[in-house]
Amino acid sequence: MSTTTTTPEHPAVVGKLSTLDRFLPVWIGVAMAAGLLLGRLIPGIGDVLSAVEIDGISLPIALGLLIMMYPVLAKVRYDRLDTVTGDRRLLIGSLLLNWVVGPALMFALAWIFLADLPEYRTGLIIVGLARCIAMVIVWNDLACGDREAAAVLVAINSVFQVIMFAALGWFYLSVLPGWLGLEQTTIDTSPWQIAKSVLVFLGIPLLAGFLTRRYGEKAKGRDWYESTFLPRIGPWALYGLLFTIVVLFALQGDQITSQPVDVVRIAIPLLVYFALMWGGGYALGAAMGLGYERTTTLAFTAAGNNFELAIAVAIATYGATSGQALAGVVGPLIEVPVLVGLVYVSLALRKRFASPTSVVTAPAVKES
Repeated sequence: MSTTTTTPEHPAVVGKLSTLDRFLPVWIGVAMAAGLLLGRLIPGIGDVLSAVEIDGISLPIALGLLIMMYPVLAKVRYDRLDTVTGDRRLLIGSLLLNWVVGPALMFALAWIFLADLPEYRTGLIIVGLARCIAMVIVWNDLACGDREAAAVLVAINSVFQVIMFAALGWFYLSVLPGWLGLEQTTIDTSPWQIAKSVLVFLGIPLLAGFLTRRYGEKAKGRDWYESTFLPRIGPWALYGLLFTIVVLFALQGDQITSQPVDVVRIAIPLLVYFALMWGGGYALGAAMGLGYERTTTLAFTAAGNNFELAIAVAIATYGATSGQALAGVVGPLIEVPVLVGLVYVSLALRKRFASPTSVVTAPAVKES
């Protein structure tokens, strides 16, 4: 096994998910292709997967997300969360990007690119309203972002999601279009439906991660927990991610592959959205002097979206075969490879940052 010389400021990326991380884009591409092929070639697989749910929550997707998020949340140093909650610049910047800029930008892009396709336009706006609470934790971890900051920002997004989702949906789909003389529509969702998504996809793995760290350290010490236990469970984040992608694309594989032109039209504003939100978050974090780790966390939490919630709301309101649901499904189809690419962009920019809390007194040792 080859080794890489690094400084503490720039640890080896491959250490995040062992050697599996080296081929992450390949695994994700294979998972997406496998899901699409399963949905296209096996009749009724989408109906079977959709039927395995409790109270509107898909059990296969929930299982994949729980497996994906648990190892990352078990790594969080919960005793350091106070250092994040005291960073007002980070918190205000995140709230501004997620709940002011993000929904407004997606609304504008939906009307610019899909003005003649109201179903897709509405679905895209719903995606913009659903702020990320799941996969962003994995992207942040792969990009060596601040785990504690990601946990806090995701928790804040969850609270705001329960409170603001329905109100913002009414504003962007009915009120604002009316003011601008555009076509109006409606969204029908309850606070409980949103809270249920938050409790399942964030609450369960967050509680499990917290309890694991607390009692694991208490039983065998922090050194054992950090050096032995975490490396054992780390790869399961990738396994859960790949399983989730396969199931998600299998559910809508036939619909995606049978409407390639529509998928491309939906994909274009999504590509613009992810680029602008991630770039804006990165520029804001750098301008505020947050340092690499928190700038990365700010950028990924701004760019990611809660596609689970967006798809669930679209299906519940407009039906599983609706254009709104298709737009929701295309979201992760574009988001997954784009944000994986941005993980590598972020890592490439890493050495441009100095620590915001310390002065670098010696030049970094370049990788050989």
